[in-house]
Amino acid sequence: MHLPVDENPLDPKAQRAADRNRWLRAFNLSLGSVLVLLVVFVAQGRFDLGAWTVQPWSTAGLLGLLGAPLLHGSIEHLAANSISLLILGTLAGGMYPRATPRALPLIWLGSGLVAWLLGDPGSRHLGASGLTHGLMFLVFMLGLLRRDRPAIAAAMIAFFLYGGMLLTVFPREAGISWQAHMGGALGGAIAALLWRRLDPQAPRKRYSWEIEEEAEQARPDAERDSLEPPSPHDVPVLWKREPADEQRGVVLRFPSRD
Repeated sequence: MHLPVDENPLDPKAQRAADRNRWLRAFNLSLGSVLVLLVVFVAQGRFDLGAWTVQPWSTAGLLGLLGAPLLHGSIEHLAANSISLLILGTLAGGMYPRATPRALPLIWLGSGLVAWLLGDPGSRHLGASGLTHGLMFLVFMLGLLRRDRPAIAAAMIAFFLYGGMLLTVFPREAGISWQAHMGGALGGAIAALLWRRLDPQAPRKRYSWEIEEEAEQARPDAERDSLEPPSPHDVPVLWKREPADEQRGVVLRFPSRD
């Protein structure tokens, strides 16, 4: 896959300020999402919690596609998802500010829909773990698809911190909604395929040898340097023999030892 590389920024200070603001905005939005989860968790006792969960193969359970990611069963459940959402949300939003907002609805609905289709009848699914899995797969897949240095670095960070999510999309422990994990992961992977070109590559410094190679490739074939040595007539003469009529030196004769 080829992505055009932007030229070096005309104003490096302005570029650094824009990058800093982008990462700060991603962190603030992720932190705001965590605060929303906390507020909803405090208010869960005031409304029917089960009505907003995903209930597989139930018409009423379709309402959980919208509300289930906001609900949590315990403070430990909330804390685990909040930390993951804060880290992965900042990483995805800071690296891909255009693709991430478009991917979130797909991840949100995908996690609930797969849980509704593959979940056991009578079970209930809730929690933001589908969102965290989707963000992790989004960052990881974009690193594989884009293959520029910042994208690969972000994918390595996501894999180092949450590489275990590659296994939790399959059944492992009772009471863990692997279906929601799988749905979120599929949503993140599909979003990476759809919007992998949406965010331009970050400007980077170009090395002199890269510029020389591009200039050499742009030259016509007839003008390119070849491996054959040049003709002797094309070699510049740096030294010439003195004329023959001039005395070039004196020969000293030594007597023999005999």
